Amino acid sequence: MTKRKLWVFLAVFAVLFGVMFTACGDDNATTTAGEGATTTAASEGFTIGVSWNNYQEERWANWDEPAIVAAIEDAGGTYISSDAGSSEEQQITDVERLIADGADALIILAQDQTAILPAVESALNQGIPVVAYDRLIENPGALYITFDNVEVGRMQARAVYAVQPTGNYVMIKGNPADANADFLREGQGEVLADAIAAGDITIVAEEYTDNWDPAIAQTNMEQILTQQNNEVDAVVASNDGTAGGVIAALTAQGMAGLVPVSGQDGDAAALNRVALGTQTVSVWKDARDLGKAAGEAAVAMAQGTALEDVAGTVLFDSPGGNSMVSILLAPVPITQDNLQLVLDADWIDVDTLCQGVPAGTVDVCD
Repeated sequence: MTKRKLWVFLAVFAVLFGVMFTACGDDNATTTAGEGATTTAASEGFTIGVSWNNYQEERWANWDEPAIVAAIEDAGGTYISSDAGSSEEQQITDVERLIADGADALIILAQDQTAILPAVESALNQGIPVVAYDRLIENPGALYITFDNVEVGRMQARAVYAVQPTGNYVMIKGNPADANADFLREGQGEVLADAIAAGDITIVAEEYTDNWDPAIAQTNMEQILTQQNNEVDAVVASNDGTAGGVIAALTAQGMAGLVPVSGQDGDAAALNRVALGTQTVSVWKDARDLGKAAGEAAVAMAQGTALEDVAGTVLFDSPGGNSMVSILLAPVPITQDNLQLVLDADWIDVDTLCQGVPAGTVDVCD
């Protein structure tokens, strides 16, 4: 018996045993997800397993997961998931468990794109399709679904440059284990290159942020402000979490709102900061579209669609030299001038967006 068939047999046995046990117990029992835990939604036909690297981040539960679940369940499938709690070792174990639990396709939000490679290769070798969700996994057998992160970086730098075209710039980058951090930096660099070459802009500091942790971004920014005697004119921060850390450090020095700061993701707190004027831009990536695309692609592959035949794909040349079959969605930069877009899309409500905003300062908050 092959390993795959053995897992299926064990899974079926576990289900039958669970049915017999439930007949004697509580019919309303539920499972709560935690680190390494797996949650299950009952359905029929096929199963899609999702491995979250850290489910505690705001967007995954609020936007991405509901869209993924809806796409799977609308097609008659079952959703199962796990949370690695920011542990690359736990995520490898989680992927193995999702396979053992009968996943016919996997969606993986990688904690570390290199560490996860053996688990991805194992899944593909067993005939289980893999979607690399929002973060690159350098295996051309996986479908890479994300927003165009180089363009996100360009949008961040353009927005900051439009406000502050000269002076001392700080680059607060993302997690060094996440390829997106370097894609963003590539786009930022493209926009700022001419001004740097002309001497109009000087990059006085540049730091990665482990795990995209806002607290680490704040500490890094505090140290940079000390080193530069607060002579910082602009900050290109690579997501809304790191932007929040940067703005906390600027606030402590009375500089918030005076120094333009970028971000991305369209987090509620960040959009409020845009309305308040302490954050210049949050590049909005409607995670509902990303989750829907990933769920539909995983369903198609679980039902036998070949990787190259998935709808809406293009080829993406990765930094590792791989030609990745990819779905790249378009982001939208949100500034004070177009906040109405996120309200019209029901991404955020006006009370949350406009909390603390003085009357008469922003049109959508009047």
